[in-house]
Amino acid sequence: MNGVEKKTPSGLTALTNAWLGLVALTLVSLGLGQWFHGKPWLQLLVAALVWLKGHVVARRFIEVESCHPFIRRVVNGFVAVTPLALLGLAYFGAQLARWATL
Repeated sequence: MNGVEKKTPSGLTALTNAWLGLVALTLVSLGLGQWFHGKPWLQLLVAALVWLKGHVVARRFIEVESCHPFIRRVVNGFVAVTPLALLGLAYFGAQLARWATL
């Protein structure tokens, strides 16, 4: 952002809106965990929220669009792989644990 914050029509900065969005997503995830505890599809929602939050952080706070392409690919890969790892552990945790034991 080159030291200059862009104002949105509401008068808040883009970073403030991103932070408020992250707080809202965190509260939504807490509510989903409480309401849908034990449902088999809850892990899909959690993974989607983790991906969305990671995307917001990478885009707004790390400013991955202005990084070197290699760094951009690494960050975007991490943001994509983390929810997939959560899903793998949620659905295949015992099998992955057996594969990882010595």
